[in-house]
Amino acid sequence: MDVQIEEGWKRALAPEFEKPYFEQLTGFVRQEYRTTAVYPPGRLIFNAFNLCPFDKVKVVIIGQDPYHGPGQAHGLCFSVNDGVPFPPSLQNIFKEIHDDLGTPIPASGNLTRWAQQGVLLLNATLTVRAHQAGSHQGRGWETFTDAAIRTLAESREHLVFILWGAYAQKKGAFIDREKHLVLTSVHPSPLSAYHGFFGNKHFSRANAYLAKHGETPIHW
Repeated sequence: MDVQIEEGWKRALAPEFEKPYFEQLTGFVRQEYRTTAVYPPGRLIFNAFNLCPFDKVKVVIIGQDPYHGPGQAHGLCFSVNDGVPFPPSLQNIFKEIHDDLGTPIPASGNLTRWAQQGVLLLNATLTVRAHQAGSHQGRGWETFTDAAIRTLAESREHLVFILWGAYAQKKGAFIDREKHLVLTSVHPSPLSAYHGFFGNKHFSRANAYLAKHGETPIHW
C-alpha cells in the first residue's frame, strides 16, 4: 500500500503497510472520513511523522488520542493549532517548562516548532470522531504506533522517551533503558499534575541527556 508519509518512516514501517490489520484500518478510517466528522484533517493524519523524519528523531512524547473538538487537532500529540486556547494538559506542560527552564509561556500552543527540532509527538491513536473521545481506539492504530516506537527503539540509540501517565508507560514498557533515556511521571492533566508531573524536570533532563550524547538540545 502506498502511504503518504516521510520517506525515512516509509522505509522503516514498510512491513506494516502490507499487513492485513493496516488494510482493515485504512478501510475503516476512509469510511469514517466519508460519513462523519473526524479529526485531524485527513492530510494531517501522519503529521507527526512528516514533520519529524525518522533519522532526525531525538525525543519521543507519547499521547493517547487526538483532541476531538473543532480546529484543535493537527496530528501532533498535546499540540493545538495557532489561535486555539490551550487545553488543560498543555497549560500544565508549559507551566512545567517555565518552572524547569525559566522560559516564558509561549503565545501559541502549536508544537510544530518542537517537531521540527526532532521531537516525535505521537498519539497512540491517530484519528478520532468529533466529540467522541476514544472512538477510533482498538481499530489498529495502536498496533501501527507500537511498531513505530519499536522500530525507533531498536534501530536507534540515545533517544529520549517521555511517558506521561499509565497508558504511555505501558506502551513504552519494552524500551531498553540501557540504550535510551526513559522519563516517566503521571500525566499532565489537571487530575494528576500535582501528584508528580509538576517538578519532574523532564525537559531539562532530556536536554542534558541529548547534550551528553552530542546532540543539540531542544529549544522547548
